[in-house]
Amino acid sequence: MYKTFNVKKTISGKLPFGEDILESLKKVAKSENIRVANIHILGAVRNATIGFYNQSMKEYTSLKFYEPMEIVSSLGNVSIKSDDIFIHLHVTLSDKEGKALGGHLMSPTEIFACEFTIQELEGDALVRKYDERTGLYLWDL
Repeated sequence: MYKTFNVKKTISGKLPFGEDILESLKKVAKSENIRVANIHILGAVRNATIGFYNQSMKEYTSLKFYEPMEIVSSLGNVSIKSDDIFIHLHVTLSDKEGKALGGHLMSPTEIFACEFTIQELEGDALVRKYDERTGLYLWDL
């Protein structure tokens, strides 16, 4: 199951120092009235929270890192969940020794420096609906 989209517009910018990545991206999406998009970010964080989804328990386990880290790569999207903008990002971070780790980006994750690109897509929003089999809110296609 899938939908086809064309790119409507591309927005690039930087997120504010000290703010939470997910909340900052949500503010941008709301101010630009974006309801369906792809997101790419890079930069650095002062601290981070990432999650791992336990498939058998159907719940996230979060890991918190209280140290500066580089955002090596991060991909995600904008969709709608419970009638609100939802930012879904996965991230790969590296520590001062270059060791990489990754997972589902969660709050709080505090920005040191973060550049973003949001590609808004033409068409109806992708809406998330609870999926009984996985325990996740997935796109309702």
